[in-house]
Amino acid sequence: MELKWLEDFLCLSQHLNFSRAANERHVTQSALSRRIKQLEVWVGVPLVDRSTYPIRLTLAGQSFLARAHDAVGLLTHARDELSARYTPMMEVLSFATLNTLSLTFFPALMAQIEKNGDNFRTRFSDPHPSFLGNVSTLLNGNCDFLLTYSHPFVSQMDDLKNFPYLSLGHEKVIPVSAADAAGQPIHRLKNGPLPTEYLRYRGTTFFAQVLDPLVETRGLNLNMVYENGMAVGLKAMAVSGQGVAWIPQSLMPDEWKRGILVRAGDEDYDLDVEIRVYRSQRFRTDYAERFWRRATTLAAKDINWWQS
Repeated sequence: MELKWLEDFLCLSQHLNFSRAANERHVTQSALSRRIKQLEVWVGVPLVDRSTYPIRLTLAGQSFLARAHDAVGLLTHARDELSARYTPMMEVLSFATLNTLSLTFFPALMAQIEKNGDNFRTRFSDPHPSFLGNVSTLLNGNCDFLLTYSHPFVSQMDDLKNFPYLSLGHEKVIPVSAADAAGQPIHRLKNGPLPTEYLRYRGTTFFAQVLDPLVETRGLNLNMVYENGMAVGLKAMAVSGQGVAWIPQSLMPDEWKRGILVRAGDEDYDLDVEIRVYRSQRFRTDYAERFWRRATTLAAKDINWWQS
C-alpha cells in the first residue's frame, strides 16, 4: 500500500469526480482510477460506487474515509516531526512560485530578508504549467510557501482563503509592443475592423485568467499569433516585433528604459496585480516560522520597497 493511494482517495471523496480529483492530484484520470482500484484491492472491498453520477462512496468507503484521514495525518505528522528534530542543518524552505516572480521578485525578497545576517536555504517546487498546479502544491502540503500574484478575476484565489498570507507589493502589467524607428508601437491596441497581432498567455496560467475577461469586456479586436505560458517567452516575441503582449514591468526594465518596448495602449489597459506570499496552515519547522517572521516585518514596510 502506498501513501499516495490514500491521498488520492481523500481527494476523490472531496470532489466525487474523477476528472476534478485527477486534476488536483496532477495525474491523468486513468492513472487516478487505477490507483483507486489498487487501494480497493489492498483493502479488499469496493470503496467507490461508480454506477451513479456523481459517483459516491460505498458504505465501506464511508467507513474507511475516517481511517484514511487519520492514517495520512499520522504519517505526515511523524514525517514532519522527525524532519524537524533530526535534520535542522539540512532544512530547505520550499517555495511554489510563478515563473516571473522567481526571476524578478524572489531574489529581491531574499536579499531584503537576509540583510540582517539571516541565511536561508531555499528551493523551488517542481514547476507547473497551470496556476492551479502551483496553488495545489500548497494545498497538498508539498511546499512551505506559495509566492504568487493575486487578482480578483482568478477563481483559484478562493481556494487559498483559509491560508495566511502577506501582501508584499504591487506590480503593473503593461501592454507593450516593439517600437518603430520613430519610437511608436509597431502594434497598437484598437477596436477597429483590422485586428491587432496578439501574443497570448496560455489559458490555464494566472495572466490568461486575468486578461481574457479584460479583452472581452473592452471589445478588442485581436488576432492571436503566438501563445506561451511564460511572460519571458512572450516578451521575447514582443521584442522581435511579433505583436502586443501584456508584460510585468519588472520583467522588462532594460527594454522599457531604452524604448525597445513601448506602450501599445493607454494606461486604462494596464493591470495592477498584488504580490502575496502564502504559507502552509501549520509551520512544519522552526526554520519556516523564522522566515515568516522576517517576511512579516518586511511586509510592514512601504508596500513597493522592492521597486525603490
